[in-house]
Amino acid sequence: MDLTKCMNMDANILLGIANDKLRHECRSLHSLAAMMDVNERQLESRLAEIGFHYEEDLNQFRPDIK
Repeated sequence: MDLTKCMNMDANILLGIANDKLRHECRSLHSLAAMMDVNERQLESRLAEIGFHYEEDLNQFRPDIK
């Protein structure tokens, strides 16, 4: 899979890919963004659109608490 095109896919699918990569391959949001060849803030903004934010201590995107 060409990860550089992930920003154009459905945000829910992007969330699944991002959390899987964080769980198994990347130790930080920075390394995930580098692997996907995207800007960290762009990735965070894209997932914020569906109500998720990055939690550094858990190294995953989690739902916003309302």
